[in-house]
Formats: sequence, structure tokens, C-alpha cells
Amino acid sequence: MITLATKIEEIPRVGVAYAKKLKKFGIKTVQDLLFYFPARYDDFSQIVSIKEAKQRLGETVCVQGQIIQIESTHTFKKFMNLTQVIIQDDTAEIGVVWFNQPYLAKSFKEDDFICVAGKVSLGKEGIYFNSPAYERINGIGENEELTHTGRIVPVYAETRGVTSRWLRYVIKPLLYRFCEQIAESLPKEIIKQHKFLPIQEAVWQLHFPESFEHADAAKARFSFEELFLIQLNVLKEKIKLMVKKAHACPMDANLLKKFTDDLPFQLTNSQKKCAYAILKDLEKTVPMSRLLEGDVGSGKTVVAAMAALNVTKGFAASAKGSGEPKQVAFMAPTEILAKQHFKSVSEMLKPFGVTVGMLTGKDARIFRDGETFEVSKKSFTGDLENGQIDIAIGTHSLIQKGIIFKDLALVILDEQHRFGVEQRDHLIKNKKLVPHLLSMTATPIPRTLALTAYGDLDLSLIDEMPANRKKIKTIIVEPQQRKEAYEFIKNEVAEGKGVFVIFPKIDSAASKLAETIKTKGGVVGSVGFAPQNYSPLSLSSLAINEVKALKEEYEKLSKEVFPDLRITMLHGKMKAPEKERIMLDFKKGEIDILLSTSVVEVGVDVPRATIMMIEGAERFGLSQLHQFRGRVGRSDMQSYCFLFTTDPSMLNRKRLKALVESNNGFELAEKDLEIRGPGSLYGTQQWGIPDMAMQGLSNIFLVEKTRAAAKEILEKDPKLDKYPELKERLKEFQKRIHFE
Repeated sequence: MITLATKIEEIPRVGVAYAKKLKKFGIKTVQDLLFYFPARYDDFSQIVSIKEAKQRLGETVCVQGQIIQIESTHTFKKFMNLTQVIIQDDTAEIGVVWFNQPYLAKSFKEDDFICVAGKVSLGKEGIYFNSPAYERINGIGENEELTHTGRIVPVYAETRGVTSRWLRYVIKPLLYRFCEQIAESLPKEIIKQHKFLPIQEAVWQLHFPESFEHADAAKARFSFEELFLIQLNVLKEKIKLMVKKAHACPMDANLLKKFTDDLPFQLTNSQKKCAYAILKDLEKTVPMSRLLEGDVGSGKTVVAAMAALNVTKGFAASAKGSGEPKQVAFMAPTEILAKQHFKSVSEMLKPFGVTVGMLTGKDARIFRDGETFEVSKKSFTGDLENGQIDIAIGTHSLIQKGIIFKDLALVILDEQHRFGVEQRDHLIKNKKLVPHLLSMTATPIPRTLALTAYGDLDLSLIDEMPANRKKIKTIIVEPQQRKEAYEFIKNEVAEGKGVFVIFPKIDSAASKLAETIKTKGGVVGSVGFAPQNYSPLSLSSLAINEVKALKEEYEKLSKEVFPDLRITMLHGKMKAPEKERIMLDFKKGEIDILLSTSVVEVGVDVPRATIMMIEGAERFGLSQLHQFRGRVGRSDMQSYCFLFTTDPSMLNRKRLKALVESNNGFELAEKDLEIRGPGSLYGTQQWGIPDMAMQGLSNIFLVEKTRAAAKEILEKDPKLDKYPELKERLKEFQKRIHFE
């Protein structure tokens, strides 16, 4: 017996072959298929006479007629099969042509009635329909329910062998059979309050809407529901954490004053506010979960170092504390950044007798009593377990098997906020007291996303830069202005300044695709072949011969453009020690220009670097461009960001112009959301956030409304025991969604 839970391969008309393809979309059951909603709609709802259709050349129209002639021919010149029919109604007749669908000639018979919908074109033999949608009907003007024509027709995201037509063919009978069995998941009070369609009607109207108003009403319901489920998910996590206990780490004001007095610069007001909020959270016995946001170079690490110092040294000195020193884990996403944090934190905390350890892969180091020395991994892990290391800095190596902290009180994660819960669980090893969590990010997060995906974290924002920093001058460089820009760069290097060159990473599959298209003389539109955090490339707007590999660009820069300068490449296939050596050489001034792909972390602080040159700037998102720009301007020298572009499209111009006009990363994140949309900005694959929830992220009012609704429900019933359908739907949703 088939139910909503039946596996997709057991459904008639599907089978094993189609099931395999559907699973690419995450469709495994009947219910999954019913919740696979259209990406858009074709409006074929207005049926006109053939006479009227012939007067609407170039438009998409829908007609009904009787077949009076069928012909199938083969064109040897273009190796195509043509199926041609002529249909008529009581006003006129018109030709219809389909390419490479020879089965249609056998499927149709003369005198059959069909409905076709498509573009009206003009050819050598007159006016005709070019490859329209079609379906057989009982007769002209018959009052019958249509699926592929004569209505608002759903169009789904497709894959090879799975077309929208086939999906409509499979989904519609299942809707008739199972739609009424779909359990309502939203609480009655929410449906009533917001006047939402019941779930069964909403599912129907999303697949086969009576009107665009009905489709919009159904979308509104599911956009709300999916955001509501995300809010429930993150708020439940927050509630779960609230009942756990953490080390209370009282603030040691004298210690912190000494720390700030010893700094070679003054903290900004924004840094002070964020540090205070974090230190007050650390005093509580409820585990802190806070996200510290700030532009590149805004001073997040100093704030984190203050918190780490207070936990490791302030706690023991406090009368309220137990007298036992506590430990801090500081995780970074790359070895280069882990080593940078190790160096900077060791220097800042040198006067306070803090022991700092670093573990990255096989590399283990300890800073103690003003000296740094290498140790074995065994020695490092022993010191950590015995409590002889106060602050352990590292990559994911800190959560591998065999790494045990004696008394961990604080976990700091740099650019790892989405993994916070999982990593904290690894670090605590089922201990009774949960460490506080401080995540840091230089990625500006729009307010709507902050209230959803990061809704379980309290937010602190460093929204000002150090006082001595000059605003970076951002310039869009047209192709004809390259020589002028190159001359400027040479002059900067002559003064001892450094230059970053960021080149978009093109993967091998894309290069092969580009070469194939070039060889065959074809053009492909909207082919996404960059990593997830890039904008999709369009080969129609980017000449194939400009899609260069990084090494080719290096050859060009070193031999043709800057033959007298010292240029070095940095790429992802290099081993960590080599990357570290190159970055240090660049910092010391032994390299003039550093050429890197965007996937390589170039976050090492290089005050002498004053120029960020970005090739193919149109291929990156605003937030990413802003982060690249933040790698320069880290001293009191004037810095520049040159955006080299080959694509004159209005969308890219709008984006790049926004970067020129603003140096505020948070403004730019909102602008990026507005221009590109949340789906492009964050990627549904990367996040697992459903399409409708992604679309809803653009609407701050909807986000706030769902958050308020989730809070209200959880305040009444934290375990959702009174809402069994909602509880079950949330479980299913949690399996699908992943914030990683």
C-alpha cells in the first residue's frame, strides 16, 4: 500500500532509474515529491483563437485546434528531425514545429485535438509555433482540466532526464491521491492570526495554482513556515543551552586595565563596548554563545585576547573564583591564521605570564616565559591535559582524538561560527560544565540572516576602524586604463610598498568546458563553474580567451607587465610551511607582488601592503570583494583597491559601484542581499536552507514575524509536546537543513 512515506522508487511511473535522478534533489518519498515546489510558472492561462494568435507575432500564446496534417522529416544539413503538424479551429489554421522529437509523429493522429502554448514565430513558410508545450484534449472549448497548457503551468528545477513536463505528469495524480493526507504542521492560532491557507490547499496551489494570487498566498504560507522552522530550531538550541552550567569567570578590572594600558594603540569605543558585553557574559553560569562581527582589521583578535586573559589569569585571582586557572581553546580555519593568532596573542599576553600553545597538524609549539619553542605532539597533549597550557590555539587538530583539556572555560572560533555547537561538543567531552563560546567573523551578515541562521547567538558588532586608518580608495579599472594602473603600481612598489593580486579560481572542469565551447564555437549562458562563494560565471559575457589559469597570469605579470619586480604565486596546492614562508617573505618586503587565488587565506597582517588588485572583479560578491579590500589599509599609509573588470553588464556595474561608494561591510552585505538575492549570496546547497526560506530572507518584517511566533510557541511549550505535528515536521526539517 502506497502512503506519503512510501519510497519514491515504488511509485508507479517512477521506478529505480528516475528515483536515482530524483534523489539528487533530496526526493526520497512521496511526501518529498509533493513538497518539491516549482521554481517559477509559465502563464498559458489565456486561450485565444488561431486567428488572434497569428496577429501576435513574437508573443507566447495558447491555442486549441484539430490536427489536419502530420509530417516527420529529417534535415541532413543540420542533422535534425522535424515533426510538423498543422492545426485548425473555426477561425484559421497554423503550423507547429518540434525539433528532435520524432516520437510525436507517432503519438499524434490526424483529427486529434490538441492544445499548444508557445512563441509565435515567422519563418520562410509563414507563421508557426516553434517547439510549444502541448497536450491532447477532448475537443476545442471543452471544459476539461489541463496540465501542461491552458493554465498557469508550474516549471520545476530540472536535471538530465527529469523534465518539468515529466514532473507534472507524476505529481498531479499523487496530489489527487495523497494531498488530503498531508498533516497540518502550523499551529491553528498561527494560521488564524496570519490568515494562511491550510497546508493541503497551499500544496495544491503551489503546484497547480488557480491564479497568481493563489500561488502567492501559498508561497507566503510556506515562506513563513520554513523560516518559522529555522527559528524554532535555533531558539530550541538556545533554550537547551540555557539550562546547562558554565564556569563563572568574574571580570578582573585591574588586570584588564593593565592589558589595555600596555597596548601600543587605544581601543576604539566599539571594541570597548564589545569587550564589556563579552566579559559580562563570562561572569554568568549560563554558557555564553556570542558572535563577534567586525570588518577585516577592526581589531576582533584584541577583544578575544582580553577575554582569554581574563579567563586564564583573572579567574584565579578573583575572590569569587575557585582559585584554579581555567583554559581557553582558540580555533582558526587555516594553519596560516592559527600561526598568526599564536604570534599575536603570545605578544599581547607576554607581560602576564600566560602560556600559549599551538597545534596545527604535526606542528606543535609553546610560548612560555617570553620564549617560543617547538615540542612533540605528545608533550603538547600532556601539558594541555595537565593544565600547563593556558590558551591552546590551532586548527581542527584541537578537536581530534586524544586532545584533552584539564579545565576548558572558553572556546573562541575564528570564522567558524556555523560549526560552533558541534565543535564545542567535541571539546567538552561530556563534562558537566560547558565552556563559553565566542565566535568571530569578518563576513558581514545581513540582519535578516543574523536573526535566522545565527539566531541562537547573541551578536556584538565592532563597527569602527582604528583611528589612524585612512579610507581605502576603490577604483574600477576599465580595460583601456590597465597600463595607467600598472604604472601606478610600479611607483608604489618603488617606495617599498606591497601589492596583492587576487585572481579568480577556475576549476579544471570549467576550463575543459570553456575549451569545448571555444572549439565547437558555441556559447553557454549562466554556467556556474566557480566555487560556492562566487557569483556564477557567464561565458556569454566573458570572452573564453580571458579565462586564464593562475599560472598563466603569473607568467604574464612576471614577464610582460612587471619584469623588474619580484612576484610570487600562492595557491591551495602548496604545503602549509611553504605558504607560511611566502607570506612572511611578503611581509618582510622580500616579495613585491603576491599573486593568489581567492580560495587561499591571505589574512596575515601585512602593514606594508597598500594595493589590492582584483582581476575579474565582476565574478565576486560584494562582501567577498570587501574582505579582499580589507587586506590592505592596515597602516597609516594611503591604500588602494583596483577592480579590474571585463564585463560591462549593468548588474555588475551596480555591484562594483556600491563597493566604490561604501567602505562599510555591513552596508555592503545588505546591498549584496538586495542586488543578488539570498540564494545567490549564500547558496542553498551550501546552507541547506530551502528556496522559500532563502527568498524570505529578503524580507526583514517576515523574519521578525517568524521569530516572534517561534518565541511565543516555545514560551508556552518548550518541548512542543502540545504540537505533535509541528514537532514531527521540525524533526524532518532538521534532517534536511544544515548550517555548515
